[in-house]
Amino acid sequence: MATAHSIHMTETDVQFFEDEGYLLYHHPLFSIENFDALKAQFEELLENLPPGTRPEPMDVAHIAYPKLFDWRLAEEVIDLLKWFLGRNIPLWSSQFISNPPRDGRPVAWHEDSAYWAGRLNPMEVITIWLAIDDSTIESGCMRVIPGTHHHGFSKYEPVDRNRHVFGTRIQPGQLHESEAVYLELRAGGCHVHHAKLIHGSNTNRSQKRRYGYTMRYIPTSVKYENESHAIYLARGHDIAGNVYTDPTKPFEKGIRDIYRP
Repeated sequence: MATAHSIHMTETDVQFFEDEGYLLYHHPLFSIENFDALKAQFEELLENLPPGTRPEPMDVAHIAYPKLFDWRLAEEVIDLLKWFLGRNIPLWSSQFISNPPRDGRPVAWHEDSAYWAGRLNPMEVITIWLAIDDSTIESGCMRVIPGTHHHGFSKYEPVDRNRHVFGTRIQPGQLHESEAVYLELRAGGCHVHHAKLIHGSNTNRSQKRRYGYTMRYIPTSVKYENESHAIYLARGHDIAGNVYTDPTKPFEKGIRDIYRP
């Protein structure tokens, strides 16, 4: 990859994130060259999905495409994260967020932390949501309920998996949807959010797809309680006594292993 470019952050940005649980980063995360290369990897992944499957549930794409570590561990990514996590940063996970045109399924209100309960102690995860395409209100951009990362875990109920990306949602009455903020992005831009922040997205009713790439990180002071899932030390040193995987180690899984129907 080409040399990393400068990160534009201030203490005011960090305070906003701590107060509200999210931050819109109003600058390209990668250079044009590096972003175009990432988008090309994503297009290849789409072309190789199993026939007849929908694209929404693509998870841990690095299993089939270890080249993605070039972006997940890139200097500009880690330089942005150090404002939120400090200097000791492991890579926790990643996922392509796929919302196809006209009928892209909604993501119901949820906290990422609800899916990881019991695996991370404490629950401190930062997600970078990178826009592969423009992400607009019409195409179902991510929406958040500011400040809800202070309140811990909500109660959930099931929803129809044939109509939603995930099979559960926060029970009605635990949030005020009128407070939602819509996080629109241009392709190449990103926003950052805390794992305990309530967020979701609507159905994509537009004529354009809305695809993104999430990269998730924790501080090394967080103890990971399930070593069956690989984590990678991106920068610094371990504090909590975690076991890390070498990102240069070859993978033996293929494209079907990243698809989680």
